[in-house]
Amino acid sequence: MSAHMKLAAFLLPTGHHAAAWRHPGSAPDAGSNFQRQLDQAKLAERGLFDAVFIADFTSSIDEATMDGFKRMTYGASFEPITLLSALAATTSRIGLIGTVSTTYSIPYHLARQFLSLDQISNGRVGWNLVTTANTRESVHYGKTSHVPHADRYRQAREFAHIVQNFWDSWEDDAFLRDTDSGKFFSPEKRRPFHFEGEFLSASGQLDIPRSVQGRPVLVQAGSSEPGRALAAETAEMVFTAQQTLEEAKAFRFDLHRRMREIGRNPESLKVMPGVYPLVGRTQTEAEDLKAELDALTHPDVGLFLLGGMTGTDLRGLPLDGPLPEVPENFNGNRSRQSLLVEMAKRRNMSLRDLYLEVSGARGHWSIYGGPKQIADQLEEWFVEGAADGFNIMPPILPQSLETFVDLVVPELQKRGLFRKSYEGHTLREHLGLRRPASGEAP
Repeated sequence: MSAHMKLAAFLLPTGHHAAAWRHPGSAPDAGSNFQRQLDQAKLAERGLFDAVFIADFTSSIDEATMDGFKRMTYGASFEPITLLSALAATTSRIGLIGTVSTTYSIPYHLARQFLSLDQISNGRVGWNLVTTANTRESVHYGKTSHVPHADRYRQAREFAHIVQNFWDSWEDDAFLRDTDSGKFFSPEKRRPFHFEGEFLSASGQLDIPRSVQGRPVLVQAGSSEPGRALAAETAEMVFTAQQTLEEAKAFRFDLHRRMREIGRNPESLKVMPGVYPLVGRTQTEAEDLKAELDALTHPDVGLFLLGGMTGTDLRGLPLDGPLPEVPENFNGNRSRQSLLVEMAKRRNMSLRDLYLEVSGARGHWSIYGGPKQIADQLEEWFVEGAADGFNIMPPILPQSLETFVDLVVPELQKRGLFRKSYEGHTLREHLGLRRPASGEAP
């Protein structure tokens, strides 16, 4: 394990708490205001974060759940590739990770976009591979039904294979650009590709050379059985939701075991659980912030989020009652559904308790306190081998990220757990990942 933990700033425009946009520490228009999102990225760069992490939300507005949806910011957000393109030109060192789903995308198109971004940013880009869990998204693509869970992951495996081969369309020294001979590239250095699979087929090559870091870093978010198998085969960073130290250790150990079984070195993967930190200058200040956000959370919002994550219509149920039985054939995010059901049972949570939890952390590890208390908890998970680093999910943006950068980062640096300056320029260098040769497996 590296001596320094890795940190990515997971940026949702107004913050990760569903009611953050109502808090004075947030900017309600950030979803459609580029300057605000650039300021957040530069703040993370000032904090020496390895990367910013950009999610994607393309779910259609569901009239049946409008009571909750109208109170949230999901109706206004930038498309990730467009946003990352602008950030690539206006930041200099921080990594840029964008989410694009394999379920409704085209491999060649995605490969071309991300390798272009990697060139524009001088090797700072990563692709967060996800399968679309939201069943409402299919309508955007003219589909009458959502792709089944198991099929989504088999398709994603083929998709990742195609994309990585397109990224390696050329050897590193293929482009001569020899003005004397008039020879621009060496044809023998091409690596044309052909694939026919169960779901996808593709042929040809990209018209883009390999980047300074070889190819974009492949990130995977998903903790179900198919998700773990895909991560072990393809991922170089994994974004996961884990609630306890022992569960996080077991998850990381399981991924490493799977990697060894297929001949991959576990050092080629960074496991980075999501963490939702409520940071104050003191424990009391952090508790007060939590109470403020809880008070701003409308029940319709909490039930909307919780219902979507569990596949259950919770409207009209008593808020002080328990979570009802959830469907076993859920076609959404099954690992998150299981996590929430287990958490509700373990902590004997009411619907109100549970929706207040997911309105902020959405099933991720939630911690709060002063900078020393936050650093203590991050250090324990890191030292105990539960994580290589963390995806920090600021409750309120920009306020919570600024507090983390100004209070927690110096505490981690003082303990020798985090860098004091950028030592490299590419995302791979930040993460301690080796630059792959053209055609090399992950």
